Amino acid sequence: MSRWLGSGYTAVIFSVDDKTAGYALWRSEPEHIYLRQFYVEPEFRRKGIGESGVRWLINNAWNDAERLRLDVLVSNGTAYKFWSSIGFEDYCITMELEIADRSNDAEFNCTRDLR
Repeated sequence: MSRWLGSGYTAVIFSVDDKTAGYALWRSEPEHIYLRQFYVEPEFRRKGIGESGVRWLINNAWNDAERLRLDVLVSNGTAYKFWSSIGFEDYCITMELEIADRSNDAEFNCTRDLR
């Protein structure tokens, strides 16, 4: 966390009855707030804590922001449903190719005429 905070990110911790319930980590970009991490402890999930935390951030920490962005892993259907339920909409798809074994690069030779 200290690495993130030392590189321009800001964090806030959410608590309920003096117990840490979760946190948010974000960075202000020229045209939006980028929410890098948002976490709610399992015992506090599905109790409105996440939505309340986002609403608090919008009304306090991000009150002058016009746009918020975040990433959700394709495999994280629960997070996708949560963010969609509070009004976030799909913006883009980031695709990735993991190249684990470079010893067979000849087999993965993509040559294509792009004209």
